[in-house]
Amino acid sequence: MTPTQRRRLLQAIAATPALAALPWRGVQAQQRIDTLRIVTGFTPGGTSDTLCRRVADRMRGGFVRTAVVDNKAGAGGQLAIDLMRSAPTDGSTIVQTPASMLMIYPHIYRKLSYDPFVDVAPITVACTFEFGFAVGPMVPDSVASMPDFFAWCKENPMQANFGSPAAGSVPHFLGVLAGRAGGIDMKHVPFRGTQPAILDMIGGQIAAVSGPVGEFTQHVKAGKCRLIATSSSERSRFAPEVPTYAEQGLKDLQFREWFGFFAPGKTPRDIIDHLNTGLREALAAPEVVDGLAVMGLEAVSSTPEELAQMLRTDHDRWGPIVKSIGFSADS
Repeated sequence: MTPTQRRRLLQAIAATPALAALPWRGVQAQQRIDTLRIVTGFTPGGTSDTLCRRVADRMRGGFVRTAVVDNKAGAGGQLAIDLMRSAPTDGSTIVQTPASMLMIYPHIYRKLSYDPFVDVAPITVACTFEFGFAVGPMVPDSVASMPDFFAWCKENPMQANFGSPAAGSVPHFLGVLAGRAGGIDMKHVPFRGTQPAILDMIGGQIAAVSGPVGEFTQHVKAGKCRLIATSSSERSRFAPEVPTYAEQGLKDLQFREWFGFFAPGKTPRDIIDHLNTGLREALAAPEVVDGLAVMGLEAVSSTPEELAQMLRTDHDRWGPIVKSIGFSADS
């Protein structure tokens, strides 16, 4: 996400509360969705699942009679998109997915079962977040910045490594790009989620972790690890004391990711607009905004067109990056 896109989305959320005044609680019966099924490709308890449940709780009994969350974990989030794209186009089934499944996967899988520009219909962005780079007890307390970490890695090449929540994820590629910029070859250690990676880091098994900022918060507060960089163009409001990569000389490492809601590709536009109204009202609710902030997620919303443009821009941006790294999920 570019700084301009982020500003536009943050401006959009300022206007979103007005949607709460819309008469959606009195929509005609033929417009009202009876049961809304929100599919997520990740297990209960994580950020994606929690976002879906908070939104479902807000919509239940108002915009829809019933809202349920369906966890279809597997294949790095692909199963959820596959399930949704074959669902009826009546607005009863939507998917909430991180951007990676749509903007990066087409570049790392030779045979992806879905087309991100045909098989899904954008509804609205749900939230944005930045990534952080943290070091654990394997790294001396004197290491307080990325240049410090690069210098330590050069002195300790056998320990120059970092973990990420998954191979082929944005945090994985950020770590690779950071290492290149610092002139070091850091070994990547993939995990099934950010928390398992952090636990190995604070246990002294790996030196560092690249992952969403919100995943580090509790461990940083407990003094178990140190966050030394964040990935946005400006400092994270969830870690304002931590300098960005760009502030530390890594000018090209300015990345944010987003979660979005999508419907099956051939869903009629009036249904998309109807879902957009309900989801944006839910995302503007204080309990949803505050609940997501606890996890380091910034609740935002958008028009379908804005989300479609973000997807295209980010997809095109990541193509050359993935090619330069040479990573393939099929290898």
